[in-house]
Formats: sequence, structure tokens, C-alpha cells
Amino acid sequence: MKKILTRFHSPDSNYQDSSIERFPIHVVIEDIRSLYNVGSIFRSSDAVRISSLNLCGITGRPPRKEITKTALGAQDTVPWNYFTDGVRAVRDLQSRGVTVFAVEHTDEGMPLWEAELPFPVAFVFGYEIEGVRQETLDACNGAIEIPMFGYKGSLNVAVSCAVVLYEALRRFIELR
Repeated sequence: MKKILTRFHSPDSNYQDSSIERFPIHVVIEDIRSLYNVGSIFRSSDAVRISSLNLCGITGRPPRKEITKTALGAQDTVPWNYFTDGVRAVRDLQSRGVTVFAVEHTDEGMPLWEAELPFPVAFVFGYEIEGVRQETLDACNGAIEIPMFGYKGSLNVAVSCAVVLYEALRRFIELR
């Protein structure tokens, strides 16, 4: 077995290739304080070729050196929008026929691997400590969670986003 070296390609700033097929998966991130987490979410979003990344509230927006450091150019390849709050982003997606799930531990949430994911679908991730705001949670069509079996009750928000995105992508590809 030989390692295959991946080539890093950084397109010009504001690069958007409309000819690239994007999967019907959207992400909303609300009040994410760490710019490094935002950059990591951009990078995972690029890897899965999501349709849109919606940044809300106090979440940092490009151009920021901390985002660029972890995004490695993905901030220029992922279509992104800014909304003043998560509810507006959720309502915008729903108005376009997207089913929106909060990724949050709730009394009605279901494990990711048991949830039926209709496409197009969006996932909302909230502030690293307190999670998705209640008003944003109320606007969502439902809630899913990543089951935790260890002592800690959650994963880092960027890790959670990657887990959910790849599970959604796996399911979408199975449907094709």
C-alpha cells in the first residue's frame, strides 16, 4: 500500500463554480464563537459539497485569518450566507422546501442513525456551550442527536458537523 498525496488547490477569492453538482444538504451555524471551529466547518462543508453554509448571529465570517487557517481555502469554495439570527436562516431554508433539523439533545430528538432524512435537508448547530437557541430550535422541523456513550455529553461542534454531514451524504448516495 502506498500513500496518495492529496494536492491542495486554493481557488481565487470568491470562487464559486456553479457547474459543480452540490448535494442537497445545508448547514446553519448559530453563534459559534471559535473562528477555528467556523473554519473547520467550512472545510467539512467543502468536503461534502453542501449546497449552502448559513452563518448566523455572532458567528465569525470570512475574511478572517483564524477561519482561513483551518478552512484551507474552503471559505472560497463553499456557498455561504449570513443571517442575523438562526430563525431567519431556518425560515429561509424552509421557504425553499428544505427540512431543517437541529442537532441538539432534546426531549423529542432521535438518534442520527434512526432519523429519516428527507432531501433537501439542513442541520442547525449552535453555540459550543449552550447549543442551539430555543427560538431557533422551535423553528426547526425536528431534532436529531449524535448518541454519546462516554462520560462527556457532547462532541466539539466542528466534529459533530462532520459526523452529521458524512452520515447525510452516505444516505443520499444510497438513495441515488
